Amino acid sequence: MVKYCGYLLTDSWLRQRALDMGYPPPKTLQDSNGIVELASMQVMARAGIFSYARVRRVKTPKGKYFWCIALACDDPFTVGERLSTRAPPEVEYKALKEALGKDFPPRWYRAI
Repeated sequence: MVKYCGYLLTDSWLRQRALDMGYPPPKTLQDSNGIVELASMQVMARAGIFSYARVRRVKTPKGKYFWCIALACDDPFTVGERLSTRAPPEVEYKALKEALGKDFPPRWYRAI
């Protein structure tokens, strides 16, 4: 079972972020997926983690599904991830933590 270390984001938060950035409301599922991708990429770029973070779908222990800005992956053989296998030091995720308004370090979540 592969796990990602990162911060959770909801679809609604990402859609609102995209609207705040000036993108029009999505009209189709394809539009919605594109908006999620654009908003998450913008957040990662502004936090300075774009080159070593990925956006992945995860499942919490309570069975809920979220988007996750992943900073690490516990499986070094997951193809194409190129993520660290250990949680990063705070200096590497501090800007992301502040941008998301979180007051805790990134956590591990099961990949789906």
